[in-house]
Amino acid sequence: MPSIAILGAGAMGSGLANALVRAGWEVNLWGTWLDDHLIDAIEAGKPHPRIDVVISDKVSTFRSGDLNMAMAGVDVVVMSVASVGVPKVAELAFEGISKAKALWLTTKGFLPAEDGTIELLPVGLRRMAQNAGVTLPPIVAIAGPVKANECAANEPTATIFGCRDYDVAVKYAREARSDHYAIEASDDEVGVELCAPMKNVYAIMLGIADGLEEKSGHPHHNLKAATFAQAVREMSILSVALGAKEATAYGLPGVGDLEVTGLSGRNKVYGVRIGRGEGAKVALKTMEELEQTVEGVPAIPLAIRLVEQTGGVKDRLPLLYAAEQIVYGDDPDYANILARAVLPARP
Repeated sequence: MPSIAILGAGAMGSGLANALVRAGWEVNLWGTWLDDHLIDAIEAGKPHPRIDVVISDKVSTFRSGDLNMAMAGVDVVVMSVASVGVPKVAELAFEGISKAKALWLTTKGFLPAEDGTIELLPVGLRRMAQNAGVTLPPIVAIAGPVKANECAANEPTATIFGCRDYDVAVKYAREARSDHYAIEASDDEVGVELCAPMKNVYAIMLGIADGLEEKSGHPHHNLKAATFAQAVREMSILSVALGAKEATAYGLPGVGDLEVTGLSGRNKVYGVRIGRGEGAKVALKTMEELEQTVEGVPAIPLAIRLVEQTGGVKDRLPLLYAAEQIVYGDDPDYANILARAVLPARP
């Protein structure tokens, strides 16, 4: 029976814990110093506060001071904390991670390097590990259209495991699969990792179209569809510029994940608030007061820095720059800004 330590007891980490128990894994779930209330609920047999699903009693829980105990002797370690917490948790966990056979990532985001350049998470983690004198095992990027609550509740779910070593991706895809948790293997680490944070940015824009419907009383389905198509196009363009496969953005990590995130989730809800006229800054403050992290917001400037350090694609990503103008510029003309970004230019 394979064993795993999931670092982060939030929605996705806990949802994955349930999925892996059903696949026959021994699961250790470690909560950060911010997760005590989540661990309390899990240990009490109550529904997880963020996903409203009970976590299996076969999952062994560990609190922040027991990190080494949680990782002792496991085959795999999963990084499942918010992207802003990755550097600190990684520093604490590198020794244990180095002893595992693989490091999985459900975290979505970018890492700024010391020189200001923006890196995808696997690249940044390898750099940090090298600086710490640690050798990391193979990294498996996990992405795709997975809502944590549905995954935890054993609803049909399709995800993707991406690793530079395709055989490693296949190995864990086979071992972690269960009847309702289906896994596709890929060797496109870059494409899988890039689509994961970018779809959060674009889900905000999809939400704006829904918010415009609430504001006006008239559907904006055509605008939302055009936004969806442009978002996928931009994910593919940037992925290819970074060395990924064009097809990845048109599969589970891109189209699939954007679809589910654009239907629900915090990024979409934030976009709806903007679209119905709350204003980007006010809407974000409301989300923060509700303890609802909108990961697409900090991803926007990092994605733009990544684009500009890559070169050659800026003019082909109007929707990304529209997101910056609306969210960071708090531009009240958001409806026209969105339309100009996604409607085809006159031939």
